[in-house]
Amino acid sequence: MPPIGIQLYTLRAQLAENFESVVRRIAEIGYAGVEFGGQYGESPAASTMLCRELGLQISSMHAPVPMMENLTFAIDTAHTLGVTRVVCPWIPPEQFATLDDIRASCDELNTANEILRGNGLELHYHNHWQECARVGDKYVYQHMLDFLEPTIGFEVDVYWAKTAGVDPAAMLRELGKRAPLLHIKDGPATMDADMTAVGEGVVDFSAIANASRDTAEWWIVELDRCATDMLQAVEKSYQYITQRGYAHGR
Repeated sequence: MPPIGIQLYTLRAQLAENFESVVRRIAEIGYAGVEFGGQYGESPAASTMLCRELGLQISSMHAPVPMMENLTFAIDTAHTLGVTRVVCPWIPPEQFATLDDIRASCDELNTANEILRGNGLELHYHNHWQECARVGDKYVYQHMLDFLEPTIGFEVDVYWAKTAGVDPAAMLRELGKRAPLLHIKDGPATMDADMTAVGEGVVDFSAIANASRDTAEWWIVELDRCATDMLQAVEKSYQYITQRGYAHGR
C-alpha cells in the first residue's frame, strides 16, 4: 500500500500565517509526506530541514507555470528539496482546444522533460477537467499519450476526472505505471461546489484503490477549497484513507 501525503496548496492560507506550526500539525496527524505547490513564505532550504526533522518525506513538487519560463527556478528548487519528481500543474483549456493545440502543448512538455532529465529529474503532468474533455474521437489525455514522450508520467487528479465525466478508476487502469502519483479529493463532483473531506463526497475510492493497487506510489490529499475548517478536513481525510487501508501514514 502506498504512503499518504498532502499537497501543501491545500493549507496555503494557514501556511502563510505560520508555516512551521502547520507542517508540524501535518506530521502529528500522521501524514507520511508532503508535496510542495509553492513556498508559502519559507525558503526551500528551511522547508527541507523542517521536513527532515519531522520525518516527512517530500514526494514531489509542482512547478510554477508557464513551465518553460520558470524551468531554472524549478530545477534549483527540486534539487534543494531533494525531490526527483517535478509536476506541471496546469495548462489552460484553450491550449487543448484542437488536435494541433494538444500537439503543441505536448511538444512544450517534451522540451521541458528533456531539460529536466538532463538535470536528474522526472516530469509529470497533473490533470484538471480540461484533459478529460473530448477532442475528436478521444479524450485529451488520450491524445497526450500519443504525443508525449513515454518518460513523462501523470499525476491523476481523481476528483477532476470524475467531475469531467471520466471514470477515474478506468483512467488509472489505462495509464498504469505512468500514473505513480494520485491526487485525492472528494465532494459533489460539480465544477463550482465546495469540496469535502475525503469520504464525504461521491468519489469511489475503493475502485480507485483497486485500479491502482500495483501502480500508485503516493496518495496525495489535495482540497482546492472546502466549506468546513480545512485542517479538520485534512485530518478527516487522513483517517478515512488510512482506516480503510488505501494508503498508510508514517
